Amino acid sequence: MNFARDPVRIVISAQMLRAAELAKGLVQVNRTIASPIDTLTGILGEMVWAQYYFGDWQKHNLVSNRGKSDFAQVEIKTSAFRFNPRLNLLVREDYSAKRAPKFYVQIIIDIEPKNPAIAPNTNAYICGYATADEVANAPLRDENKKGGGAAGYRCKFIPILKLHPISELPKDLKRI
Repeated sequence: MNFARDPVRIVISAQMLRAAELAKGLVQVNRTIASPIDTLTGILGEMVWAQYYFGDWQKHNLVSNRGKSDFAQVEIKTSAFRFNPRLNLLVREDYSAKRAPKFYVQIIIDIEPKNPAIAPNTNAYICGYATADEVANAPLRDENKKGGGAAGYRCKFIPILKLHPISELPKDLKRI
């Protein structure tokens, strides 16, 4: 991925943010929460992808994919952090063992780490993608909580600069 050229920017609207806040209670899963905005971040990542891929964030049913990949062939991995070239696509080891999407897409919601809040008009960046094989062969690392201390799980990680440009992802994912 070329950091200056490849990421696709989507602006999170007030309407998207309101809908994501309302959906939090319907989609929250029982897992380690590293940040108070983890669930909101994941929901918004799916909405950002739907806005990019379908042209309308409302064309995605957040509830129907529970326990499955977010978009049939594509799993959306979203982080809320200051957008910079040192970030990684992270896939929890336990998650990658349970599901097998063909592609993992990394989205970064650009926030200040010291102020973990997502406001209307926040930029989200679709950084690129990795294949399932690339994630399976990626190195593992122990994760830490954003506030410090061990998170209690490990993640496969791929630097975002090594992701494929999102423009190279097949346009019709239903055909693959």
